Amino acid sequence: MIGATFDGDLSNPDPLNSESLSSELRTRAESNMFEPGRLGQTREPSSRSAALTAANGAGYHRARAPWGALPPDMRPPPNEPGRERALRIALFADSFHEVNGFALTCRQFHAFARRRGLPFMTYVSGPDAQLWAEGGTCLSQLACSSASIPVDGALAFDPLCGRHYRRIKQELEIFQPDLVHFTSLGNCGILGQIVAKRLGIPTVASWHTNLHEFGALRLGSVVPFLPDATRKSLCDFVERFCLAGIAEFYRPARMIFAPNEELASLLETRTGKPARIMRRGVDSRLFSPEKRTRTDDTFVLGFVGRLNAEKNVRLLRAVEEALISAGRPNFKFVIVGAGGEKEWLEENMQNAEFPGVLEGENLARAYANLDLFLFPSHSDTFGNVIQESHASGVPAVVTSSGGPKFLVEDGVDGFVARDDRHFIECVLKAMDAHAGFAEMRLAAREQGEQASWDRVFENLHDDYQVCYGMLQRGEIT
Repeated sequence: MIGATFDGDLSNPDPLNSESLSSELRTRAESNMFEPGRLGQTREPSSRSAALTAANGAGYHRARAPWGALPPDMRPPPNEPGRERALRIALFADSFHEVNGFALTCRQFHAFARRRGLPFMTYVSGPDAQLWAEGGTCLSQLACSSASIPVDGALAFDPLCGRHYRRIKQELEIFQPDLVHFTSLGNCGILGQIVAKRLGIPTVASWHTNLHEFGALRLGSVVPFLPDATRKSLCDFVERFCLAGIAEFYRPARMIFAPNEELASLLETRTGKPARIMRRGVDSRLFSPEKRTRTDDTFVLGFVGRLNAEKNVRLLRAVEEALISAGRPNFKFVIVGAGGEKEWLEENMQNAEFPGVLEGENLARAYANLDLFLFPSHSDTFGNVIQESHASGVPAVVTSSGGPKFLVEDGVDGFVARDDRHFIECVLKAMDAHAGFAEMRLAAREQGEQASWDRVFENLHDDYQVCYGMLQRGEIT
């Protein structure tokens, strides 16, 4: 049996705050939802179910039924001549409950569909099989088995996910989507693509994470004993091999959505399919300069995100060393998040605070109390945290690699560094300009206010319509 009720509020556009994850669920997501020795089993399934219930909004009715038996509202309505029909979309989200930009985007998309009353079916992975529905919007959770293999934090790959094939097939036969949207090479994405092919439903796909780069970077961090040239050659090979495999997985999609122009061009070349830009949004009401409470003159530099090797967070220590060498004593770092590199940073940085994972108002205050946001990653496809810092009125220093450089106007609302050495120079330059930071903070806030989640998903639905029209006219296959 599957089912639950929803008692939260999805009208709030910030799913990391009241509208989505509760503090309990957020903590579990960061600390890994799988208990050591009992992979796939949550520590307290009933409590987590309650957290999920609170996460998905008031108005969801109890939908207790065998899997495959969707509520009547999920069936397509009869065709009415002269009335335009909303496209029916099935989203297979390979990250939803976790603490990352990918999951945030998927939660926001589901919330947008619910607010707009769109016919929308979202598939996610979780500790147990459940189904929530309201009107034409439904969230179907697939249970992870005890054989699930942890991949990154709370994310896991379930080698037995194929057992859900019949459930998904029956549900999609009832829902009758016009397009299936898969998001990654994970449990849900693999199943979504297989079932869509079997049912003859065209697919679209979105790219959220540079898995090929992450894999190569993590490999490099675990083989430091190899000679530099050997390690680089090995990592380059792994990156090329992974990219080729992932691109092949995306090839069946009729249209691909990428977070930045570079990736759109790469994916068009690799797959031969049209690629459109799908950016990200930010809640500029939650993240605001008004949340600033500091009045001292300490220059506070900050980072928010996973403290893992692919984020290049060890550069933060190099920045600190450069500031000390330059005789800049009145500063401190605030490093928000958790991950494998946290212990190393704690041991090697002299003047840094590590508050752990923050959410909602606490996270908003942490951003607003920064003077400069540092994001040293070379591999991020977008960088939601850049938009959160901008909305908080905090300029950012980013690298010239990956997606974050598209979010910063160099010298206006932050700085774009050519390499790690230049990254440190940009930080020093920003501190020199501390007295003239007012204009840069205003520019950052203006940039953040322009990034609306509703606008992101309205544009995506327009692209769905374009893709569906091209399919109907036989312009893409």
